[in-house]
Order: sequence, then structure tokens, then C-alpha cells
Amino acid sequence: MNKFPLESFAFLNGQPNVTATLRQYPEDFIVQEDLGYEPEGDGEHHYLYIRKIGENTDWVARQLANFCQVSPRDVAYAGKKDRHAMTQQWFSVHLPKTRRTINWALFGGDSIRVLRSEKGRRKIKLGNLKGNRFDITLRNVSNMETLLERVEFLKNGVPNYFGEQRFGQEFGNLFYGAAMLAGEHEERARHKRGLYISAIRSYLFNCTLSDRINQKRWSLPELGDVLIEDYTQRCQIFEQDNSEQLARFNALDLHLSAPMWGQGELYSNSAVAEHEQAVADRYPDLSKGLEQLGLRQERRGMRLVPRDLEVVVRGEGECTLGFSLPSGSFATSILRELCVWDSAQTLYE
Repeated sequence: MNKFPLESFAFLNGQPNVTATLRQYPEDFIVQEDLGYEPEGDGEHHYLYIRKIGENTDWVARQLANFCQVSPRDVAYAGKKDRHAMTQQWFSVHLPKTRRTINWALFGGDSIRVLRSEKGRRKIKLGNLKGNRFDITLRNVSNMETLLERVEFLKNGVPNYFGEQRFGQEFGNLFYGAAMLAGEHEERARHKRGLYISAIRSYLFNCTLSDRINQKRWSLPELGDVLIEDYTQRCQIFEQDNSEQLARFNALDLHLSAPMWGQGELYSNSAVAEHEQAVADRYPDLSKGLEQLGLRQERRGMRLVPRDLEVVVRGEGECTLGFSLPSGSFATSILRELCVWDSAQTLYE
């Protein structure tokens, strides 16, 4: 029996009965990264805005290191992007002693192209980006009218679940992570420790979020809730009958949050904290294991709001959905509330 039932996470508006095909072609899944800042225009770091098709981010970084004859440590990016997609993202290459002009047009090929090059004073940091713009084409939509009705639901936000990519193929990251905490598979865990830890924390978060939806406690904050600001991620305790907080919550500027498990006291209190602790107690091997690793309590918003949402119907059974999401969120969490999809390409690199 599966002790980690990933398929059972609650839907906000009921499980969709619309079916569609996703990623029939790489161009059906377009991602454009937004760092949230511009390179300064001078400095020792070369910033490259690269379009890649059908390649993973680490592979492109290695090709850049080879092209520039530098260590892979001198190449950086803010986040990994899907392989089976057309994606555009920034890379930085540290070239402090280069006096020659580099012809970036010589880098790449059919699947990689440098769209823009700038200079900057700092290395791009992993995770330091504002978000991503997605343009996703769905084909073979079984009921376009129903799908468009469900698109309207998206405007008020969806559960901010970690997508199945976080857990690995056949949820391997989660299962190996649990084994790692039990002292098993030590050799494998040594190389993928970060992935396994992330999978475990993500699973506990998803469980807490799913419980709130099942308990009909999603639509309004409660005494003891920790609210988190959209994009800035700043937290504040909800004060009952605080009209300003309620107004910001209804305006989709503040969201309920749930713990990313670790050491220390929960930020929440009252019945909210009791519920969050109960979820952790349901999986003591996972929660205690995270605490023993020295991770600290953090928070993540439970509501994900797609910004600049638009949908274009392109023909019989085909449409393109466009939206922007903050860093750390998953486009598949949006799609999950829309339809059940089959994919011509795997979600995993």
C-alpha cells in the first residue's frame, strides 16, 4: 500500500472531467523567465538570455562552460526550466580576464540560441528571480466550453501545490528521501540529498494544504493563521476582524500559508497550529527527520494566483493559456484545476 498518496490531494473546484493533450510539441509549452532586475551593463559577468528547445538547463550550462573554457562553477542560472519545452532564461558567465570580444552567435545550434547579451556586476543566484511567463497550448480538448468555464475559476487562485516534478519519476525522490532519513541508500542519498529533502518538505506542505481544502477552511483566514504577501513572501499573523488584512486577502494580495517543516516553533497559533502539527505527526519519520537535519521552520503561500491570465481558442479543440507565476510555483498546479491531460513528453528531465 502506498503510504504517500500523492494522487489524493484535494481539488478546489472538484476534479475536472475535461481531457486534453499537453506538450505534443516543445512549442506547446513556452516559458519566459523574469529575473525582476536588469544587468547593470558593466562588470565581470556576462549575462546571456538564451532560448532553448528540448534541452535541460544543466546541459546548456555545461555547453556554456565548454564554449567559454571556464569551470562549470563560473556559469550560473536562477532556476531550472523544463526540458520538453521552448524556454527563455538568463545565464551568467564569470569572465574577469577576458579582453577579447566574444561572438555569442557562434554558441549553440538549432536547439540553443543567445537572444541577448549584457554585462553585470554579480553572479546570478539560484532562486533569485521574480517569476516566469507561461504560454501553454492544449490540444484535443474534449469540451472547450467547460474548460473555459473552469478558466474563470483560476482568477481567484488555485491551491499552490508543489507539482509532481518535485517528487521525481514515480515519486522516487519522496521514497528515497524517506529511506535516506531511515539511514538507507546512503550512497544514492549523498548525491541527491537536496532533492530528497525538498521532496519531503513539499509533501508535508501539500498534505496541510489539501486538508484545509477538504475541511472547507480555504476561503477565509482564521485566528492563528499566518498570512503571506504575494511575491514579497513577507509574513504577518492574522488578527481577527482586521479589516485591512481581510481586504488585502480578498484582493488576492495576502494568502493563507502553511509550514515548510523544520526545527522550531510554528509561526501559527491556536487551532491552526494544532492542525499543522497534526499533519506533521501523521508522518513522524519525515517531520522528525527534517528537524534532525537542522532545517528551520519556513512558510509558503497556499494560494497561487495566475497574473495576466488570458486564453485564446485557436481552432477545433485547441487553445493557448497564458499567465505569469511567481518563482517557486508550478504551472501544472494551474493546469490541474483545468483538465486531465496526457502528455506526449514526460514532465521529468
